[in-house]
Amino acid sequence: MAMPKEQFFLILISFSSLIYPSQSRLSYDYYSKSCPNFNKIIQETVTTKQITSPSTAAGTLRLFFHDCLPNGCDASILISSTPFNSAERDADINLSLPGDAFDLVTRAKTALELSCPSTVSCADILATATRDLVTMVGGPYYNVLLGRKDYRISKSSYVEGNLPRPTMPMPKIISLFAAKGFSVQEMVALSGAHTIGFSHCKEFKSYLYNDTHYNQRFAQALRNACADYPKNPTLSVFNDIMTPNNFDNVYFDNLGKGLGLLESDHGLYNNPITNPFVQIYAKDEKKFFQDFARAMEKLSVYGIKTGRRGEIRRRCDAIN
Repeated sequence: MAMPKEQFFLILISFSSLIYPSQSRLSYDYYSKSCPNFNKIIQETVTTKQITSPSTAAGTLRLFFHDCLPNGCDASILISSTPFNSAERDADINLSLPGDAFDLVTRAKTALELSCPSTVSCADILATATRDLVTMVGGPYYNVLLGRKDYRISKSSYVEGNLPRPTMPMPKIISLFAAKGFSVQEMVALSGAHTIGFSHCKEFKSYLYNDTHYNQRFAQALRNACADYPKNPTLSVFNDIMTPNNFDNVYFDNLGKGLGLLESDHGLYNNPITNPFVQIYAKDEKKFFQDFARAMEKLSVYGIKTGRRGEIRRRCDAIN
């Protein structure tokens, strides 16, 4: 006997909600009634912080990546360790995450708690602030769904193997992103985040003497810039030496000139699977912006927690 049409559509809708249970609870106007000044407070906080500390945009973008990729965009990276738990932010790869990014989230959370207590999640703050900062330094605007909850678990042991390292071979980086549902093109587009920010000398210094992928004058300049690294481990160099404070496609153009900073940067250019996308983005900034925006929209809902799977933290660095 044929199934009635109404019953078929009811089952189809129910099945769809099982496939996408988390995203179905998100919306672009999630705080329109519960916290109508949400966007205004985020924008004001972001603007003030970026003007005071111009490295905030790059730092917050990196913090967002490091929060999302291991276990989803759930603000677990913000939780501080306790005597009984080593949190994500104390994993080796996260120790260099900049304090300005954490400070930005804290400032925004404080302002939002005064305006609408126990309403806005730290995960939504980080996702929205990242988007606003990318736009502020010249990058594309993209939509951010809201309604994430903050995760109650943060363990440093979850991080290793779930974030790309600068020394990883490109096939391994491709596999890492593929395991999380991201295509090669999306991975290359997201790598364009290196158009802003800097890297510490320890991430690339060992390659400066035997890696033929570097422009030789550039390699010598880097050796000079990092000469005192053993005495001063905080020494760093801009990822994009041409336009370090602008979000643009110059990073991709640099790669073909041997001006990539990290081993993974050279890998993007030299790998036959990723090179075509590098070439496209080097020539077409509009295409890079479109693909980056779409990839960020996808990343921003990866592994999110909603409903009882999370909470609204009163403080972003501690579980309620």
